[in-house]
Amino acid sequence: MSQSVENPLDSVKVDDFLQELATIQQSGSKRIAILGSRHVPITHQNLIELMSYALVLGGNRLITSGATGTNSAAIRGAMRADPNLLTVILPQSLRKQPRESRDQLELVTNLVENEANDTLPLADASAMCNREIISRCQQLICFAFHDSATLLKTCHDAEDQRKIVTLFYFD
Repeated sequence: MSQSVENPLDSVKVDDFLQELATIQQSGSKRIAILGSRHVPITHQNLIELMSYALVLGGNRLITSGATGTNSAAIRGAMRADPNLLTVILPQSLRKQPRESRDQLELVTNLVENEANDTLPLADASAMCNREIISRCQQLICFAFHDSATLLKTCHDAEDQRKIVTLFYFD
């Protein structure tokens, strides 16, 4: 009589699949992070803004950072739908943000500043900020280029934490 040996990796894949399926089918609101490149054409920003608007209108909580481009578009959409369902986590303090970002960020009710990171290079502070955002979300939507190292690492980290990751490439 032959015995079948169960591969432990198969059960991990099944568990991952079932968890992802449950999250996708979840009918209640989710905590969705939107992150992406600063260098985004205006037409793409309009689509990101519309998507974040629709996600928040659907009752989802949106989490993003405060950079220009993708994150700024996500903030505009969420603010139009329901500012109370938006959380913006900055990599550094508000005063370290560019003027054009500060004007928008000053209107955000749920704003988290990371003043302790003001002495760090922006790339390091952004990576830490992205990790915090991922820890707070159930799903990540990311807009990146193939050479966006920090964003791609964030997506990989989110997958390692069994978050649903949707990655859109600009190039």
